[in-house]
Amino acid sequence: MERLRIRILGLRGDAILVTHLPNITYLCGFTGSNGLLLVTPGAATLFTDGRYAIQAPAEVAGTGIRVRIPKSGLLGEAGAALRGERGKQRVLFPPAKVSVAQFQQLRTAAGPRVLWRSDANAVEDLRAVKDAHELEEMRQAATLIGEVFDEIVGLVQPGITENEIAAEAEYRMRRKGALGPSFESIVAAGPRSALPHARPTARPIGKNELVVLDLGAILRGYCSDMTRTVFVGRAPRKIRAWYHAVLEAQLAAIDVLAAGVKAGDVDAAARRTLRRHGLAQAFTHSTGHGLGLEVHEIPRLARGDSARLAAGNVVTIEPGIYIEGVGGIRIEDDVAIGERGGEILTRATKEFLEL
Repeated sequence: MERLRIRILGLRGDAILVTHLPNITYLCGFTGSNGLLLVTPGAATLFTDGRYAIQAPAEVAGTGIRVRIPKSGLLGEAGAALRGERGKQRVLFPPAKVSVAQFQQLRTAAGPRVLWRSDANAVEDLRAVKDAHELEEMRQAATLIGEVFDEIVGLVQPGITENEIAAEAEYRMRRKGALGPSFESIVAAGPRSALPHARPTARPIGKNELVVLDLGAILRGYCSDMTRTVFVGRAPRKIRAWYHAVLEAQLAAIDVLAAGVKAGDVDAAARRTLRRHGLAQAFTHSTGHGLGLEVHEIPRLARGDSARLAAGNVVTIEPGIYIEGVGGIRIEDDVAIGERGGEILTRATKEFLEL
């Protein structure tokens, strides 16, 4: 909260209204599904509804944050609280997380003395740099998903469906203490593995097929995200060559990671490798993204991105290739960035498994 208050001053604001629930969780620990957090230089108030009258005070205990349960809507109550302040107030808010209708309601409730300004991702920037406690939580989340992969990979065989593998993975996540999956698990076999975000279906896995397994778990609020690709049967020479090209691209990108490096340079390292193997056109997405309380955070490791990486960032490195009618290959790890390099958090084997 103190770091956020410094950011508010740097953005020439008098207060910030936090509306995005993961940001609220980060700042005060509240995990409910409905809330607004108003932070001023001297105070902070969490607005939520009656369902959380017991939960909210317990979760924010010790933070000095006041909890208010409005009888009417949260937006109106938060706006009214701002209206009560003396003089003009410059209030930061997240335009990308507030609808037009919500903003109109806020502006009406707060009155003309409140000047609304973009928060410039102030909380997201803080969240992007993990402290030692957060990094340890993420190591454990990464260890968990690696264990799940090790347990289910032997189930991948002809006749079992994509849905069955996904269900088994998510069941085992919960058995190991996870809150649930970080995202809808991806299990995609055969030609469907060429769809980067394929949803699992009732399609049985066949013989001599690629299978992409993209799995993640939420452990004590923090996400993991790992992808491995296997082959059911004996892979043709071309498939094995493609797999090793993707692995080489992933390792090249990981090797570039360090504090101060441009995000786009990490992406470029993966693309250069795939271009050398004649596969650049088959790589259709960015090389990775930030990871934390959400499965997609800043920074984004995309082509030409000039943002500088920082020690404490945790990112995914996940180059892939997708050949229509044949299948796809993606290899993904979670990596914590240090001053001089990266620590790979996901430890499941990257040997090309032929099952």
